[in-house]
Amino acid sequence: MASLFMNSTKSILLFFIIFSSLQHLYVSSFEFEVGETKGWVVPPANDSKLYNDWASENRFRIGDTLRFKYAKDSVMVVIESDYKRCNSTRPVFFSNTGNTIFKLDRWGLFYFISGASGHCEKGQRMIVKVMAPEESSSGGGNGSSGSSGAVPAIVVLIQLVFSVMGSRIF
Repeated sequence: MASLFMNSTKSILLFFIIFSSLQHLYVSSFEFEVGETKGWVVPPANDSKLYNDWASENRFRIGDTLRFKYAKDSVMVVIESDYKRCNSTRPVFFSNTGNTIFKLDRWGLFYFISGASGHCEKGQRMIVKVMAPEESSSGGGNGSSGSSGAVPAIVVLIQLVFSVMGSRIF
């Protein structure tokens, strides 16, 4: 009986050590659909800031993805100076598949433009700010525009510890 008590105590102690060291670990990412139901299209003439307004309403984190849906167009990531001039000759990233998923793999600014002639000049461009890790820990992503793929890693850990403890107790 004393052996059973010691094993349970060790398991509980191990659980609390792991829990306290991983209490801030949380794996989450969101997929945001650019343009929502309309997709990545040339905005109306009176709404050339459509995409930047949308981007400013969302909180992007490292690991989030942007889905661009479009027809007879493309999406490019460019440097700031090319964004300002709508220059599509030197993209950092290019896709014309019609259904592009772009992973935000670092914090900072990403500059997106359409590669179709004249589209960028008509407002089909967007700046996305990805929060630094310090910024993103203070608030959550806007789940209304994305679908959550979030799974708290600590929940998996807790289930594992309890399953080990349960097998030793009974």
